[in-house]
Parts: sequence; C-alpha cells; structure tokens
Amino acid sequence: MFYFNLMKLINFVFTKISAERFSPEMKQVKINTSINIDSIEENSDKKNLETMMTLSFNYTINYSENLATINLSGKILLLVESKKAKEILKKWKNKELDETLQEPIFNFILSKSNIKALQLEDELKLPPHFKLPSVKISENKQ
Repeated sequence: MFYFNLMKLINFVFTKISAERFSPEMKQVKINTSINIDSIEENSDKKNLETMMTLSFNYTINYSENLATINLSGKILLLVESKKAKEILKKWKNKELDETLQEPIFNFILSKSNIKALQLEDELKLPPHFKLPSVKISENKQ
C-alpha cells in the first residue's frame, strides 16, 4: 500500500496492454507520450471517514512516421479522506483533476507504465521512449 497526502493507494492493475510496430525502418524517430485520466468514480464501499475511489487511465507512446504505438490502460484503487473525495468528484464533473491528485497519481502511473513500456519496446526492437541512465568513464590526464 502506498500513501500520498490524504489518500492511500490500495491497488494498481493494467486492464489493457497493446504494442504494435508498423514499420521495420527507423529514420528520424520522434516519440510522443501522453497520460489521460478517463474516469474517477466513487465505489460504494466506505470505511469510516474514508471513501474508496477508482481512477481509470490511459498511457500512450506514439513513435513518429507511423513506426509504432504502445497503449497501456489501467485502474487505480484509492482510499481517500471523505471530505477530499467529495472535492475530487465535484471537480471531475467538469473533467478537472484535483491538484492534490495530479503529481502523485501521474508519477505513480509513469513509474508503473514506464517499466512495462520498456519491456515492450525491447521486444519490438524500438528505442526507449526516454533517455536511460548511462555511465561515462573519463580518463584522467596528467
């Protein structure tokens, strides 16, 4: 269980994993990523002063020139302080994501999705969608 401000992350699950490479050629590859929150719903389970909420998301990686696309969809189950849950749902009626959710939820989605995406990119022989850390050894000249 992960804890964020005023909420606890109970569960994370991918509901759809899709990766497709359309072309074997790699020229000037440009990679675009996007995260979309598709829905935020209140579950009927309420525990004392907390409310269960389900957040559905979609994470997409598009490679330029119709080279490839990776789609990851999933659900996050949160336990949120009831007062905060009402604020979140009120904002979501206008498709606005509450500020307290943005950073921790997006970072959590990225941490889980990037790992899965790297595995898929390796299998499809695609370049990673972000720069991986590397070691550079320099010679000391005297």
